[in-house]
Amino acid sequence: MGFFKKYARKEDGVIRFYDLKSGPTRIWAVLIFIACIAMAVIALYPVFWLICSSLKDLKEFMSTTQVIPKNADWEGWVDTWNSFGFTKYYINSGIAVAGGVVCAVFFNGLMAYVLAILKPRGYKIVFALVMWCLLIPPTTSFVALFVNIKNIGLTKSFVPLWLSMGANAYWVVLFKNFFEGLPKDYIDAARLDGCGSLQIFTRIVLPLSRSIIVVVAIFAVTAAWSDFLMPYLLLNGSGKETVMVKLYSFNTSIKTNQLDIIRAVLYSIIPPTIIFTVFQKQIMGGVMDGGIKG
Repeated sequence: MGFFKKYARKEDGVIRFYDLKSGPTRIWAVLIFIACIAMAVIALYPVFWLICSSLKDLKEFMSTTQVIPKNADWEGWVDTWNSFGFTKYYINSGIAVAGGVVCAVFFNGLMAYVLAILKPRGYKIVFALVMWCLLIPPTTSFVALFVNIKNIGLTKSFVPLWLSMGANAYWVVLFKNFFEGLPKDYIDAARLDGCGSLQIFTRIVLPLSRSIIVVVAIFAVTAAWSDFLMPYLLLNGSGKETVMVKLYSFNTSIKTNQLDIIRAVLYSIIPPTIIFTVFQKQIMGGVMDGGIKG
């Protein structure tokens, strides 16, 4: 039972400490641990291979299939970063991500606030339309969206990318279900003190919703960072290309070799990987808090 001592203080989950007194349960628990470790190894091996390959020089990379490099070429990372000017594209992606996070939290949260707390006449119809949007693939609206953006002259700008993050049906649902669980006494007290609807949203609802805000913000960061099609259509050739857009041009350029492309791919996945690793518990907990209630 020494291996399972940590379960003595476990207050949630499928397997409890007293369940482990049964021999078959301990066997199944060990098998589950082994399966999880195996899946983690399978999931992490491509990243491990990517890092090891990026440390090779071009001659070793082209001549051997050995995963571990013989001599780590750390200068190659710096050379690839400087030759491709990744600092500029990191800054561009950072601008796109920052504006996208603000719009994702404010506009989706504001719509959810209307549906969950204000509940004006016809709000059920609006919520039904939001749920219908979950059934529509986003790519089906790209042509019409791009034409409208072009007609109003917002191409070569980050603004459409920011606003698109503020119209996500899934995030609206997460916010709505979380807001419905907030204490109504705080909101009623704010109304008695003379706060308007917008003041209640910014001063009461948002401060009480930090957990779900963190989750939506992380989702928005990963979505904005990894987005390719819309930034490619809007920003290509503008000097404001994001990392993903420039990564595509590196891949199609005849001046780059395979090793440079591998290093560029590694640079592109570092930020979202770090964010997901650090905030994994907050993501899972926030999704559970804002999940659809039966």
